[in-house]
Amino acid sequence: MRTLGYRSQRTLANPVEVAGVGFITGSQVRIRFAPAPENHGLAFVRTDRPGSAAIPALAGSVTDTRRRTTLGSASEGVTLVEHALAALAGLRIDNCLIELDGPEPPGLDGSAQDFVRAIESAGVQNQSARRPIRTVVRRTSVEHDGATITLHPAEDMNLRASYILDYGALSPLPRQSATISVTPDSFSRDVATCRTFLLESEADTLRAQGIGQHLSPSEVLVFNSRGPIGNRLRFGDEPARHKLLDLVGDLALCGFDLAGHVVAYRSGHGLNVELAKTLSEQSQHESEEAPSVLPFRRLNKIAA
Repeated sequence: MRTLGYRSQRTLANPVEVAGVGFITGSQVRIRFAPAPENHGLAFVRTDRPGSAAIPALAGSVTDTRRRTTLGSASEGVTLVEHALAALAGLRIDNCLIELDGPEPPGLDGSAQDFVRAIESAGVQNQSARRPIRTVVRRTSVEHDGATITLHPAEDMNLRASYILDYGALSPLPRQSATISVTPDSFSRDVATCRTFLLESEADTLRAQGIGQHLSPSEVLVFNSRGPIGNRLRFGDEPARHKLLDLVGDLALCGFDLAGHVVAYRSGHGLNVELAKTLSEQSQHESEEAPSVLPFRRLNKIAA
């Protein structure tokens, strides 16, 4: 990778809290976004586990990517972090201590809009330290089982993100795609309100596992052959846009700004995080050319 330039690091001007019910546990939980000093980065801490260490929001902290991104240990870790991370990264908040009184952030409506509103209400403070903006020297991809995600070298200092959603010809969800230039304005306007989604068969499987039993189809996007059940789309391509939301959250685990064009085809948290790991490793060897396509390295509990 190579560094194209720098921008000022940013943190919150004031702490702010959001409360709600967790998607996984169904329990009330509170998340608190607090200002942090320069070079602190994003980090989670479990306030319901006194004495537990803060967990850096970095690719090396990831322990599970099945249907969501999990950081840290089973007993003191945090899961489903991607929406909160997407809100922070989308608004370019670099230094923040994220306090949770449970194992997951509030699920809310499955989007990042309430996190974004809270962060915007807290205000932003520019800091003196610099944050690098990096790109790849050559096209860099990871792939697995027909899914791919590729970062193309930058033509300027900006990041464009594209997602191609393709569940197959027989899926209730039609093939669709979405592209954005990732800026605070575009993220807040075009991506933050887009909700997580499931096929009806997937929702039934999760309920059988005891996950999401407190939720109704009107609270999350559940699709059957006729479309969303008891719900309406906010955008015609809302599922593809939500995949962009997840992508922004997972790539925040690089710990630096990316520039270029990232194109994801059928990728999920596993491939997103694998790309973040790959880019983090490459950033340690700037200006060295990397292979154009890298194999997906299967790690314990990491799935595409």
